Amino acid sequence: MDFSGVLPIFAITLREGVEAALVVGIVMAYLKKVDRSSLNPWVFGGIGTGIFASFIVGIFLNWLVKQVENKEPMQAAFYSQFWQGVLGITAIIMLSWMLVWMTENAKALKGEIEGQIGKAIANEKSAGWAVFILILIAVLREGFEVVIFISAKLQGGLVPIVGAIAGLVGAVAIGIALFQFGIRINLQVFFQAMGIFLLLIVAGLVVSVIGHLDKAVAAYGQLTQTSTCLPATSATEMSSCLLGGLVWDVHDTFPDTRFPAILLKAMFGFRDRLFLGQALVYFTFLISAGFLYFQSLAGKSISKQQGGSAAK
Repeated sequence: MDFSGVLPIFAITLREGVEAALVVGIVMAYLKKVDRSSLNPWVFGGIGTGIFASFIVGIFLNWLVKQVENKEPMQAAFYSQFWQGVLGITAIIMLSWMLVWMTENAKALKGEIEGQIGKAIANEKSAGWAVFILILIAVLREGFEVVIFISAKLQGGLVPIVGAIAGLVGAVAIGIALFQFGIRINLQVFFQAMGIFLLLIVAGLVVSVIGHLDKAVAAYGQLTQTSTCLPATSATEMSSCLLGGLVWDVHDTFPDTRFPAILLKAMFGFRDRLFLGQALVYFTFLISAGFLYFQSLAGKSISKQQGGSAAK
């Protein structure tokens, strides 16, 4: 088993799992505070149902992949590359949005959740179901992001299972340390560090997605017997369909099928052969998404300083 593929899944699952664990911990702490711990079984039910539903979605996506593989070779080549491209774009949008959203809203998260749960348990008859749905949505949101990321990389076997379980165990451990034992963890530093790490992982996924879409266009041209690719500049130069020529070629000295390059490929999308279009899109995404992320961090710091000044 290639354990290099475990690390990005572990990182994604850990971060998303901690977000879900924070919601669960805030809800259970609030229920204890208002002497409504009797609703805790509904919390655990929401957690279990959310994890199970995410697992079912993963199975369904895996089934769709198998259907693609069973097609004719030329059709399978097109649909496989196109499918990976679409899933990759979905994962990039979801993870990028959650990265910025969590950074901007982390400070108000506790108050918002307590406000929601306070209104939810006001009605005795529907209190249990309201708690269940709140937890279910929190777990599903994070679970779907992990499942989409795994599907976008089309990793099967034990690799995603090991990575996801390890990430979940880590998230649960952090949640228990925070809310059960009162251990102080600097969550701001944790989320900032994991945010930068996640940004690099998603940027690497962008490189993969562009490559898949390029191959899908080439496969479509072969399937329909139409010219969809730009003509090569020379007979000997390696080129892609739409991404232009190579700007990086270390295949002979640092192949991405061997350690440590394979680790960099799994984590950050490293390629021993990189085309011009991939490089342009990679840096465009990294600069734009990085700007939004660090801007949200700066805005958070400014609001925190203003809050401190007002308190004085």
